[in-house]
Amino acid sequence: MGKGKLAKFADMASYPHVFEYPYSAVDETPCEMKGQWGARFFHNDRPIVLELGCGRGEYTVGLARLYPEKNFIGVDIKGARMWTGATEALREGLPNVAFLRTNIEIIDRFFAADEVAEIWLTFSDPQMKKVTKRLTSTFFMERYRRFLQDGGRIHLKTDSNFLFTYTTYMVEKNGLPMEFSTTDLYHSVLAEQPGTEEARILGIQTYYEQQWLDRGLAIRYMRFRLPREGVLEEPDVEIEMDEYRSYNRSKRSSLAASK
Repeated sequence: MGKGKLAKFADMASYPHVFEYPYSAVDETPCEMKGQWGARFFHNDRPIVLELGCGRGEYTVGLARLYPEKNFIGVDIKGARMWTGATEALREGLPNVAFLRTNIEIIDRFFAADEVAEIWLTFSDPQMKKVTKRLTSTFFMERYRRFLQDGGRIHLKTDSNFLFTYTTYMVEKNGLPMEFSTTDLYHSVLAEQPGTEEARILGIQTYYEQQWLDRGLAIRYMRFRLPREGVLEEPDVEIEMDEYRSYNRSKRSSLAASK
């Protein structure tokens, strides 16, 4: 029998690589690690990469194994889920992994200007009803700009056609540099070039991703850069909503399309 939530939370409280700040959205308590992640935890000046909405932390740990020259921080509010990756990283003794439990809406409170080099968004909730909740919305892009290096990379990996299409329009509307985009990652040029650095990411599959692949759903992926300058605008387009249930989420709307 697996551990219950209380036991997992007790473990997490003792883990030296887990930082917990489950603030409410109006709490202004400062984070002591802001601007100090490299010096105080990783003890190096290597690039810091965030996975926002890391869930079980499988991708954070997988990326840390692939790229020992970078530091990775998985961020999520669900501590019981995060326990899986945090425990795995601890058992393996991975020195380049940390986890931060907090609300992503206040993510800019935890990192200083230029402290983060890249952001990964893996299977984020598409939030089809409210644009400001989408992790690829301009609402969040403005927050990322406060700590992401100028022109820093943002990776989106998703099973949601809605979120992928919305993000494509957002990138185009704001002229953000798109480096790579595919609607079927495992049948893209990356998959056809084994051994390349980029193709290595194909070897990381989360528990839920494998379920979606088994159901025949295509995995979409894009990588773009976020310059610091320029006013960001939301695209004014109607996008067809996803009809299937993703990660136990439903459409929760009778509408066929949304902005």
